[in-house]
Amino acid sequence: MPTIALLLVSNIFMTFAWYGHLKYKQAPLLLVIAVSWLIAMPEYCFQVPANRMGHGTFNAAQLKTIQEVITLTVFSVFSVVYLKEELRWNYLVGFALIIAAVFFIFKKW
Repeated sequence: MPTIALLLVSNIFMTFAWYGHLKYKQAPLLLVIAVSWLIAMPEYCFQVPANRMGHGTFNAAQLKTIQEVITLTVFSVFSVVYLKEELRWNYLVGFALIIAAVFFIFKKW
C-alpha cells in the first residue's frame, strides 16, 4: 500500500534527522540543527502525502498508530545498526505493549 511505503520512507528520514547526530557529539549544535532540518524536509515530503492519501482508507487515529509502529520498527533497527546500541528485552516488551494498542485502535467496537 502506498501509504505504508511513504510512511516507512518518511520515518527513515525522521529517525536520521532526530537521532543521527548522536554519533557526532563533537559537531557544533547549530550545525547539527541545520543538518537535521535539511534531513527533515524530505521527511515531510513523504509524510504529508502519506497522510493525505491514507486518510479515508484509515482515520487519523489509525494513521498515527501505523506511523508509530513503523517508527518503533525503524528506530529499533537504526539504534542497533547505526548507533550500535543493544536492543534489550525490556525495550522489546515496551514496544510490544505499544504495538498491542493497534488492536484497540483498529478494532471495530
